[in-house]
Amino acid sequence: MSVKLALLKSGETLIADIQEMVLEERVVGYIFNKPQVVLVRDFKDIVNDDGENTSHTFDINLYPWIPFTSDEVIPTPIDWIVTLVEPKKKLKEMYESKVLKDGENNDKSNSDGEQSDSDNTD
Repeated sequence: MSVKLALLKSGETLIADIQEMVLEERVVGYIFNKPQVVLVRDFKDIVNDDGENTSHTFDINLYPWIPFTSDEVIPTPIDWIVTLVEPKKKLKEMYESKVLKDGENNDKSNSDGEQSDSDNTD
């Protein structure tokens, strides 16, 4: 398992268990297992008395990348991937606990399938 963040050409940021698709020793794409769109909401700067930014606060929501499919494994061609990066520890833990360990993308807990968590980072 390799949980990564993927930035797509469409501008979407996904988190998923990602594996390479290899053909004749060449990476031709990636396989996304249980991909979720990462949405940042309510971003706010926290400013101290001197007017300097000291930190940020925001909510992170995860929801299924292609919500109207029952497929959990989605192949994606390499030319749609802008970059793959390591997610922040708290985001990775959120994904692992709410999506991978609970199975079924936690859809039963919320009618629209959206999951939310707050984060104070930076």
